[in-house]
Amino acid sequence: MTIWDGLIWGGTALTVLGLAALCWCIVTAARAKARTIDDEQMRQVMRRVVTVNMAALAASVFGLMFVILGIMLGK
Repeated sequence: MTIWDGLIWGGTALTVLGLAALCWCIVTAARAKARTIDDEQMRQVMRRVVTVNMAALAASVFGLMFVILGIMLGK
């Protein structure tokens, strides 16, 4: 296994982690919408969801960049 293979597998793991976090965001937002909570509680939940969502998107993007770099440089 070369360093490029490690970059590909590390990027894949980071992307999967980001996708799992995005799924968590979807489930959490759907549960918050289904509950009858007041406006301030909804804002707190959505504030946390938006923060995790941005981090998850960044992780997915960086993971995919690592995969592409590993493929391009490994050949």
